Amino acid sequence: VMRIGIGYDIHRLVEDRKLFLGGVEIPYIKGLLGYSDGDVLLHAISDAILGGMGMGDIGLHFPNTDSQYKGISSLELLKKVAAIAASKKFTINNIDTVVLAEEPKIYPFRMKMMDVISATLGIKKDRVNIKATTNEGVGSLGKGEAIAAYAVVSLEEK
Repeated sequence: VMRIGIGYDIHRLVEDRKLFLGGVEIPYIKGLLGYSDGDVLLHAISDAILGGMGMGDIGLHFPNTDSQYKGISSLELLKKVAAIAASKKFTINNIDTVVLAEEPKIYPFRMKMMDVISATLGIKKDRVNIKATTNEGVGSLGKGEAIAAYAVVSLEEK
């Protein structure tokens, strides 16, 4: 049985934080504000996986009221989500994502993100796609105040 999940996340850009996207540290003057490392791309992917299984979202599984998740790497959260999927006999078929950011440019880091995500999930790199676009100067994303990401995941239930 094939199942589909969608995920979305947005975080504000702030000074004095490192910027992590897709599990990769990107050199930039600001980083994403969040209880964890704020990696919107990994959060969207994690939510899409959980959603495809009908199991809520990362806020349900890893609440920001639990101190063990404060400052945690979102790669650790993605590993935990992958373990949940495996325990429920789901395999990840493919992932398609979009990152919305005025800056920094995402494309130079795209292949490394795909390497990290595919390795973390134990799937082939060609099963992970990352696209990036701007918000054409519109709204908080367009003003460079935040970065957002969408993810769609197809899962196979064994």
